[in-house]
Amino acid sequence: MLTDGALRMLVLLHFHTLGFSPFTLAWLFLLYEFMGIVTNLSAGWIAARFGLNSTLYSGLTLQVLALLALSQLSVDWALALSVAYVMVVQGMSGVAKDLAKMSSKSAVKLLAPNASEGLFSWVALLTGSKNAVKGIGFLLGAALLALIGFKASVVAMAIALGMILISVVIFMPSGLPKGSKSAKFSHVLSRDVRINRLSLARMFLFGARDVWFVVGIPVYFHAVVSDGSHAGDRMAFFMIGSFMALWIIGYGAVQALAPKLLRAATREPEDFPLLAQRWSGILAILIASLAFLTVFPGPWLTPILIAGLLVFGFVFAVNSSLHSYLILAFSKAERVTMDVGFYYMSNATGRLIGTLLSGLSYQLGGLTLCLSTAAAMAAASWAGAAWLAKAKVGT
Repeated sequence: MLTDGALRMLVLLHFHTLGFSPFTLAWLFLLYEFMGIVTNLSAGWIAARFGLNSTLYSGLTLQVLALLALSQLSVDWALALSVAYVMVVQGMSGVAKDLAKMSSKSAVKLLAPNASEGLFSWVALLTGSKNAVKGIGFLLGAALLALIGFKASVVAMAIALGMILISVVIFMPSGLPKGSKSAKFSHVLSRDVRINRLSLARMFLFGARDVWFVVGIPVYFHAVVSDGSHAGDRMAFFMIGSFMALWIIGYGAVQALAPKLLRAATREPEDFPLLAQRWSGILAILIASLAFLTVFPGPWLTPILIAGLLVFGFVFAVNSSLHSYLILAFSKAERVTMDVGFYYMSNATGRLIGTLLSGLSYQLGGLTLCLSTAAAMAAASWAGAAWLAKAKVGT
């Protein structure tokens, strides 16, 4: 997750300074998100068939190869070739990230205590720490770009991740499922209405975030901070990377604390879908308010946006933690990898839609349209959560 966050920031800022438009920047990440859909849909079956270790090792190996491939990019290439090449490499990185994420999340269901409080706490801790590390990666990517440049940064990350892969293989504990030949790919699609409703809410939730997170806000902040000089660009890199890192780290910290914030120990199982509905409604109102404020530009707007988006991160983190708990609560142990894979396929679909709309909405209507689109997707997530609230964890 460290290299995944760093690579995203490296690619975004490097190609923005080369003059890529917001919509073109969004295209660089589209295959990354599309491959997340494909990977999550199939990785659950692969893990059920060949074991969780296989998907984890494959994910780490692919990320090393993707970083090494990206180091071969040349500024002398034609624009179309550069975009196509980066899209393919980002696609590899998307496969890598989702193989590793699905493996770790499924392992929690199998190894954590069965009680709802214990499961929620373990899920929150894993998810929160994962995102905190990814947030540090955003800062790392911006810092590396400013200090040593693009090529040296990706080579250094490839070497570091290769060492981590070797350590994981050596020290991986036993006890994870080895796979079963009886697992069929036709079983990947969920037949549980609760999981389908949750996946729908999840899709729009992450679309609402990525509409502003992927392209819109970083490009807006760069325009506000940089004066167009090399020194101005370096300052912008650090400031954008710092904000994105702070947002993700804070998001991860809130995820880890979500069970305490929601007093999960005192809750009944049927309370959690209702909480998901309530918190998604708060999120929709918040981002719609920020979109409205952008209609009245002024020197106060950027500080208000920073504060508002940090609050958005808090509410978003609580929503995300509730979803992460519910998918494991709804899943059965014998098909957890396939249910989690289906759920994260919806997650990746939302990111794909959000990524495309991030560049498109910002280019067509600036920050106002970008945040308004995020508000519409947050409202759709609330509608999905309201539908989910009719279900019960124990059924």
